[in-house]
Amino acid sequence: MFKLEPRPQASAFWSVASPLLALAITVAIGIVLFIALDKDPVRGLQLFFWEPLRTRYALGELMVKATPLLLIALGLAVCFRSNVWNIGAEGQFVLGAICAGGMALLAGRDSTRWIVVPILLAGVAGGMFWAALVAWLRDRFNANEILVSLMLVYVAVQLLMWLVFGPWKDPAGYNFPQTKTFEAVTQVPRLMTGSRVNLGLLIALAGTALLWVFLFRTRAGFAQQVGGLAPAAARYAGFSSRKALWIALLVSGGAAGLAGALEVAGPIGQLTPYVPAGYGFAAIIVAFVGRLHPVGMVFSAILMSMFYIGGELAQSRLGLPKSITGVFQGLLLFALLACDTLQAWRVRWVPARRGGA
Repeated sequence: MFKLEPRPQASAFWSVASPLLALAITVAIGIVLFIALDKDPVRGLQLFFWEPLRTRYALGELMVKATPLLLIALGLAVCFRSNVWNIGAEGQFVLGAICAGGMALLAGRDSTRWIVVPILLAGVAGGMFWAALVAWLRDRFNANEILVSLMLVYVAVQLLMWLVFGPWKDPAGYNFPQTKTFEAVTQVPRLMTGSRVNLGLLIALAGTALLWVFLFRTRAGFAQQVGGLAPAAARYAGFSSRKALWIALLVSGGAAGLAGALEVAGPIGQLTPYVPAGYGFAAIIVAFVGRLHPVGMVFSAILMSMFYIGGELAQSRLGLPKSITGVFQGLLLFALLACDTLQAWRVRWVPARRGGA
C-alpha cells in the first residue's frame, strides 16, 4: 500500500512540478467531464487550449483577459506573502472601476489625452480606499480581514448597481442600466490596430518587474516576507507588523483598483452591471498557481485567461453552460491544493504485512 511520509525539508522539485501536475489532472478530469456531457473531448480541449492562441486577434483577446488577472494577482502576492488574507480584491476592483468611471464621466470632448492619467489614478485611489477599510478594521479592532474584505465585495457591487440604475444612468440609453459611453479621449491608448490590447498590458508587465525588485531586492520587501513567514522573528528584527499590514493591503487594493480602471477605460468603455467579472476571485488562483512569484504569475494569468475564453467558446459552440469556466478554475485550484501535499510529504510504497499463522 501507499503511505505518506514527511520530508526532511520541502521539495524544490515539487514546488515547480506541482502546478504542472495539477494542470494535467485538471485536463484529465476535463476530458471525463466532456465525455459525461456527451461532447467531443478533443474539440472541448481545443477550445480551451488552442483557439485562444490560433490567431493574432485571439492572442490579443488573451492578453486583454490576462492583464487584470495579472495586476490583481501581483497585489495579492504581496498580501499572501505577508500572511494578510485579502479575499476581497473583487470589491477593490469594482470600486476602482467606479472611481475611474466617475472621473471619465467628468471629461468632455475637448479634454486632452492626458485625462487618462487622472482616470487611472482615481481607480488606484478607489481600490486603496476600499482596502484601507479592511486594514483599519483589522488594525483598530482586530477584525478578521478575510470576512471584512469578502463582505465589502458585496457592498461595492451594490454601490455600482445603485449608480448605474440611478444617478449615473444614461438618459439616452433606452432604460438600460448603464452609464453613457465614455468619450474617446478617455480611452486607454491601444497598442496595435485591430486589437483591444491597450497600455494596461505594459503596465502589468512593468508591475511584474517592480514586484520582483520589491520582494527580492529591497529591505521593505524582505520585511514583508519575514513578517508573513515568522512573525516572532520579524518583531525581534524590529519590523513593524502594523506597517506590513497597511503596505500589503494598500498595494493590493491599489493594484486591483488600477485593474478596474483599465477595464472600464479600456475594453468596456462605460460602467455596467457586468463590470464585476470575477477577476478578483480568479486572481487568487492565479497567485497560487504562479507560486506567488512575479514571473510565475505571468504564465498562470495567461492560463486562467485561456479558461475564460475557452469557457465562452464552449458556451457558444458546444452549448455548455457559462459555469464551465468556473468548473475548470475550481478543478485547477483543488488539484493544486492536493498536489502541494507532495512538497512536504512523499509517497512511499509499503508492502502489506502477511498475517502470521
